[in-house]
Amino acid sequence: MPHFTEQPVLFPELLSKPVHVRFDEQHSTSDGGALLLKVADQKYNLTQRMARCLADDREPGKVQHSLVDLLRQRIYGLCCGYSDANDVARIGRDPMHKLLLDRDPLLGDDLASQPTLSRFENGRARQDLYRLGMSLMDSVIERHGRQQLALFNGHYGSWCYQPLLGFVSFDDEADQYLFAAILRSGRIDQRLGAIGLLRRVLRRLRSVFPSAVLRVRMDGGFASSAMFDFLDGEQVEYLVAIARYKRLAAAAVGAMDAANRQSCLTNETAIRYGETRYAAAKWSKERRVIYKAECVRLAGHPMRENRRFVVTNLICNAGAVYDIYRQRGDSENRIKELKLDLDLGRTSCSRFWANQLRVLLAAAAYVLMQELRLGLQSTKHATAQVETLRLMLLKIGGRIERSVRRIVIHLAANHPWNRQWRHLARAWGAAAP
Repeated sequence: MPHFTEQPVLFPELLSKPVHVRFDEQHSTSDGGALLLKVADQKYNLTQRMARCLADDREPGKVQHSLVDLLRQRIYGLCCGYSDANDVARIGRDPMHKLLLDRDPLLGDDLASQPTLSRFENGRARQDLYRLGMSLMDSVIERHGRQQLALFNGHYGSWCYQPLLGFVSFDDEADQYLFAAILRSGRIDQRLGAIGLLRRVLRRLRSVFPSAVLRVRMDGGFASSAMFDFLDGEQVEYLVAIARYKRLAAAAVGAMDAANRQSCLTNETAIRYGETRYAAAKWSKERRVIYKAECVRLAGHPMRENRRFVVTNLICNAGAVYDIYRQRGDSENRIKELKLDLDLGRTSCSRFWANQLRVLLAAAAYVLMQELRLGLQSTKHATAQVETLRLMLLKIGGRIERSVRRIVIHLAANHPWNRQWRHLARAWGAAAP
């Protein structure tokens, strides 16, 4: 272990006594709670399974960091807030992150450097990434295989690229689990690849949940004649938003007038629902379309009209159909977490396929963070966002000791969420000594 000499920082008059600050606690970590990530990973068998998807063409005698170690370093680092290869390389000597990779926390080799991580990201072939994506999908579906599947959600977001993201939920669970993250060019038709992804996941879901009812909810960007024909052919329930065509707008006039009258009487937001039959020029047949006609009143803003249309094959009343459809909106919260808390948009590599790998790494990190959240489902933190989970469970100051017989992690006694950490650890099999 190298010896580090740190110059102290002195605040001579800040308090009643001089305050000296030194960064010299060599066996300490700021991610003392991250051991939970390894537990969650083992429950999923996520990183080991993903590593088996990657071809390793390096010379065996020159390999210092295995592919599974590189995957874990990046994925665990993302969970802890280190989003880029430069960031992750800074924790190379951190004893907790060594421990997460099954290395001696004090004397073990340092983690991979930034150049090694960059070579790893840029060395993946397209076939590797396809297998990684399928592995991620299978891991999420099999993790919940003991439950009956109720809903499948599709949604997309776009910034510099146009990623295709898929979420799946089970029974009445509020959380929606990310199972697919596919990077696409920003200039392509946003519907490209959606049918292929649905075909793969529906086939996989039916093999795991043969008696389940599958329901697809999709944003309006995916609506097309080909998509509706595909969904009909798959015999799934579906709810797909659709644009406000003139004929549809005309059909909703009566409902909008009624909502206007009620809103004027009550001076509050008013909603009316209805339905019609509709077929666009390229559609193979007419389909049921339900609509929401809403007059929105917000303090300090003029009243505005809000019309929404959803194509569906469900047979319940229009209001109930729309309530089911709008639950899709929770996936937008999941996308915000991916972008803001796990830097899904950090696609700064020069190669497209390297950026696709980064998207998959962020998705894998999100899967582990969702597993942490699932472990808190019986507590008031059952809906905590990724950043909150990170502060509560992972970013805990600690010191690590290692002897011949055991490893001891000393965490901050006054960590404000130590009870939640203990709750989760015990729920996952930890025992009091």
